Amino acid sequence: MDVKKMKATVPWMMMFFLVLPATFPGCFSSDSQQPNKKKSTHPKVANGFGSSVLFPLTGNVYPFGYYSLSLSIGHPPKVFEFDIDTGSDLTWVQCDAPCNGCTKPVNDLYKPKKHVLVRCEHPSCGAVHFPGSPQCETPDDQCDFEVEYVDHGSVTGVMVTDLFSLRLTNGSLIRPRLTFGCAYDVKNPGPYPPPSTAGVLALGNGKASILSQLQSFDLIRNVIGHCLSGKGGGYLFLGYDLVPSSGIVWMPMSDGVKHYLSSPAELLFGGKPTGIKNLKIVFDSGSSYTYFCLRVYEAVLDLVSRGLTGKPLNTVHDQALPICWKGPKPFKSVHDVKNYFSSLTLSFTNTRNIQLQLPPEAYLIVTEHGNACLGVLNGTEAGLGDFNIIGDISLQDKMVVYDNEKQQIGWVSANCDRLPNLDSDYNEDIQQPYAANFGILEENHPATQASSKSNMRVHKREL
Repeated sequence: MDVKKMKATVPWMMMFFLVLPATFPGCFSSDSQQPNKKKSTHPKVANGFGSSVLFPLTGNVYPFGYYSLSLSIGHPPKVFEFDIDTGSDLTWVQCDAPCNGCTKPVNDLYKPKKHVLVRCEHPSCGAVHFPGSPQCETPDDQCDFEVEYVDHGSVTGVMVTDLFSLRLTNGSLIRPRLTFGCAYDVKNPGPYPPPSTAGVLALGNGKASILSQLQSFDLIRNVIGHCLSGKGGGYLFLGYDLVPSSGIVWMPMSDGVKHYLSSPAELLFGGKPTGIKNLKIVFDSGSSYTYFCLRVYEAVLDLVSRGLTGKPLNTVHDQALPICWKGPKPFKSVHDVKNYFSSLTLSFTNTRNIQLQLPPEAYLIVTEHGNACLGVLNGTEAGLGDFNIIGDISLQDKMVVYDNEKQQIGWVSANCDRLPNLDSDYNEDIQQPYAANFGILEENHPATQASSKSNMRVHKREL
């Protein structure tokens, strides 16, 4: 049967997964917008003890362009590697239905069974298509999805439900049945190669996200945090146990959107006002780099360029990024070049004294050729219109926490090279974690492989 697919517009450029609905606010916001009122304190977890899941991360901003973790799915469990993405709600994995355009060998694909299909009448199908509705001929039809990307890439598949094997920080093993996408057609015609991961772990605040599903089962609180190391790797956690009791600064999220959207911000350069105000900022771990709308991007580029006057840097072409500089000799790391640049600062105007500091290492990379490149890109040119995105490059070496219960985003500088130890790092009354498992089972880990991508096309498929 010809079932109309759900379509969400998202860019898949340089690992950018943010979903942008039509009602999403633009580059600038109204001065009159008021910050959200904070909600009451967290409800007590139903099972009476702290419940969180801790995952080690692999990857980096450059050259990989993403951070990823491993999850065990099915029975017996099979491990898959996922990009982490706080900018979307639909988790999907490449699946053997069979698959066209998948990047993984057939033995490393998820193999769905008939009984795991989600039907159109199921509430989780409605959550995937929200705010629209699934278009099905009968309630018993399978729940299909399609995600389209700004660079003309797309993912098509069917919604399924299966067991996820998770180790909580208190040592308990849980196997909740969660809903996610089985992607059987993956297209990436853009100029950048796709990642070598098996899928995307969507950690947005919509009802379809894995985080929201776990919270609905009273297994964890609706909180996520990540710590991305500038050296590569880091960690991610679901739940409240690893949130610092002090030191973190909090800012209210904006109401009415399915993304981690800040209150209005003013841009400073070198600690001085730039005249750019009322920016709406989205925090998105699915974007490798930071994107500013055209007006802001041009202003930043001008400020950075003028700040380099008289310094021993010259512009150079480098295929890594559009704007790059070379020095008297090749740079080995950002620390070799950061003193030539000034800091950017986002000052959130509806919250007193809350600022996100972006030192040079939060917006520069050093490429394999020893050049320094600007990790701030033109979002309008990338197809994002007037939206401003804080990506991985600007989130490194900070613990960033998204508290969906209190509707706030927080951050604090942190050593992301070291996995936290609940006993020594936190004073909460929680049980000793099974640190060796870090959220997944050690059963049936397949070897990570990659394969070239097919250009074959498919239409809707019955599983």
